[in-house]
Amino acid sequence: MRKKARKIFVLDTSVILFDHQSITSFADNDVAIPITVLEEVDRFKKGNDVINFQAREFIRTLDELSKKNLLQEWIPINSNKGKFRILMHENSNPDANKVFGENKADHKILNAAIRLKSENKDANVILVSKDINLRLKAKSLNIPAEDFETGKIKDIEHLYKGKSEIVKLSRKAIEKLYSEGSCTPSLLGIKNPIANHYFILSHDETSMLAFYNPVSGKVERIQKETAYGIKPRNAEQAFAVHAILHPQVKLVSIQGIAGTGKTLIALAAAMWQKQHFHQIYLARPIVPLSNKDIGFLPGDIKAKINPYMEPLWDNLKLIQSQFKETDKEYIKIKEMVEREKLHITPLAYIRGRSLTNICFIIDEAQNLTPHEIKTIITRAGENTKIIFTGDIFQIDTPYLDTHSNGLSYLIDKMKNHPLYAHITLERGERSELANAASQLL
Repeated sequence: MRKKARKIFVLDTSVILFDHQSITSFADNDVAIPITVLEEVDRFKKGNDVINFQAREFIRTLDELSKKNLLQEWIPINSNKGKFRILMHENSNPDANKVFGENKADHKILNAAIRLKSENKDANVILVSKDINLRLKAKSLNIPAEDFETGKIKDIEHLYKGKSEIVKLSRKAIEKLYSEGSCTPSLLGIKNPIANHYFILSHDETSMLAFYNPVSGKVERIQKETAYGIKPRNAEQAFAVHAILHPQVKLVSIQGIAGTGKTLIALAAAMWQKQHFHQIYLARPIVPLSNKDIGFLPGDIKAKINPYMEPLWDNLKLIQSQFKETDKEYIKIKEMVEREKLHITPLAYIRGRSLTNICFIIDEAQNLTPHEIKTIITRAGENTKIIFTGDIFQIDTPYLDTHSNGLSYLIDKMKNHPLYAHITLERGERSELANAASQLL
C-alpha cells in the first residue's frame, strides 16, 4: 500500500484573524506559520473588534505551545498527531520580492512557503489564505494555494430559504385548515417537516399561508399582521413578521437583496412587541471605505459613525412617517429613542455586553464571520431575541464571500432548530425603479 504524502499547510495572516483556532483544523497534517504572520498578528492585538480578539487568542495559544517547546521546531498540536512550527527564514529562490518588484509582507510569506517546499521535497506544501490575490501569486510561483475551508458552505445555490409552496392541495386539507386553523403535516403530504418552516398553500383559486410549529407538531395557518404601520406586501414579508413576533422563536435570520424590506420589517416587528423587552438594539458592523479604519474620518466618534448608521435611521424615519406627529405611535417612537429604549449603534459597541431582556437586530450580517455570529448569539441571556438581516451576495469585507460569511453559515447550521426561523425575501418592494435596476443592470 502506497504511503500517503505528508502535507504541510502554511497559513497567512488572514486565516489567523478569521479563526484563531485554525491551526487545529487540518487533521493529522502539519501546519506552519511564517514569522511575518506573527508580526502582523501582533499589530492587531489591541482593540475591541472580533478581529482583535482573534489576534489575542492566537497569541495566547502560541504562548501555551512555547512553554514546553521551541516554536521553530516541529511540535505536536493535539491528539490528531499534526505538528506545528514557526518559519523563521524567509529568503528563498526564487525571491517573491524580486519577482513582483516590491518588498512587502505577503512576499515574505510566499518566500517562507517556497523555502519550506525546497527543504521538504517529500511533502506537499500548500499555502492557505483568505486573500485571493495572494493565492494567485503563490500559484504563479508553483506553490499550491487554497482558501481556508472550515466553516465554508459548499452548496450555496441550495442554501435553505425557509419556505416552500404546495399547490393542488386536497379540498379536505384546505377545509381543515380553514375550520380548525391547523392540520397534521401528513394531510398535506409533508414528510419530516423542518421546524418553523413556512408554506404557501393553494387549491384551485384558494391560497393561504402557514408554518410548521415544532411544539404542536402541526402545520398552522397564519395571517398577515401589520407591525407599527408597516403592512407586509408579499407572503415572504408576512413570514418574516410572523417569525419575529412568534414568542417561541428566539433567533431569526432574514436574507434578501437590497429593497426587499429586510431591515424595515425587522425593525417594525421588533418595535411592535417592545413591551416584551427592556430595550431594542439595532446594530451593524462598520465596514469603512477602502478597508480603512474610521479614525481616518474627521470629527468626533459620533460624527465618524453617523454615515454608517444612516440607513438604519432612514428605516426608523419611514416607520415614524406612517403616523402624524400628534399620533401616540409617533410620539412613542420619539420617546423610545430619547430614553434609549431603542438604540442604534455600531456592532463593536455591543460586543462583550450581556444581552438580557433585549431584542437585538444585526443588520448587514453578511459582513460578519461565522465566529462573530457565534460570539453574538452566545451572549444571549434570558428573554432575548436576536434577528440577523443581510444579503449574502453583497459582501463588503475583503476576506469573506458568499460561501464563508457568517450569515450563510448561520442559515445552514441552524435550520430545523425549534428556536430558529429563517426566511429569504426575493421580491423587491422599494419601488418600480429599484426593481427595474435590480433585474436589468
